Amino acid sequence: MVVPTMGALHAGHAALIRAGAALARERHLGAGCIVTIFVNPTQFNDPADLERYPRSLEADAALCREAGAACVLAPAVHEVYPKPDFSPTPALPAVATSPGLEDARRPGHFAGVCQVVHRLFEITGPTCAMFGEKDWQQLQVVRALGLSWGGRRVEIVPVPTVREADGLAMSSRNAQLLPLARRAAGGLAAAFVEASRARNWEEAEATTARALARSGAEVEYAAVRDPLTLLPLPPGAREGRILWAVRLGGVRLIDNAPWRAASA
Repeated sequence: MVVPTMGALHAGHAALIRAGAALARERHLGAGCIVTIFVNPTQFNDPADLERYPRSLEADAALCREAGAACVLAPAVHEVYPKPDFSPTPALPAVATSPGLEDARRPGHFAGVCQVVHRLFEITGPTCAMFGEKDWQQLQVVRALGLSWGGRRVEIVPVPTVREADGLAMSSRNAQLLPLARRAAGGLAAAFVEASRARNWEEAEATTARALARSGAEVEYAAVRDPLTLLPLPPGAREGRILWAVRLGGVRLIDNAPWRAASA
């Protein structure tokens, strides 16, 4: 059992670790729950973003112990990528390039995610791995990768998003929000409530974008997609997944939630 993280751990990560430790006990996995902490350079397309990503290894290790981790693995870059070319990248699953979502804004991001997950699976040899639902597209990408890694199945176990009291999804990036932006961020989750009143997915997308913009955010995308393929829904579809990305106070935030059309 492995819980891959990039550190700067918070209560959402603690929930992942607790779930992983419980599942390891339930399935009698002798190694317990292993937590990896590695800020992966290959998934950042902005060097400044990589540089300012928060790092707090001592506090992270303490959180891991309290949440029930059996082991914390915090490798150096040269240990994860011993070759100068950073090791080969697995073929990207189709869901990584669903039009208009993360890959459009962060070229190469999912190639880096697939690369590091492949390496962490090689290093830890898990039968299952825990991933949060907050980054829904990443979850679907890793699911596709896990099913095909090394010719054997690695089960990807999703864990629901943990939220702050005001509804903001917990994220390591939240700590970068200045007070005014943090207060505004508390209104972002209201977009899901407004979208739930929409009678079709086209209306839900437009409603979500307007609600996000009212919070003062710069909207990168607001889309309702098929939950698994992340392709656009066909006309008349009444269920999907809302996914959005915004910039608020210079900080990029993402979130998602299930959507169902309101009754007429």
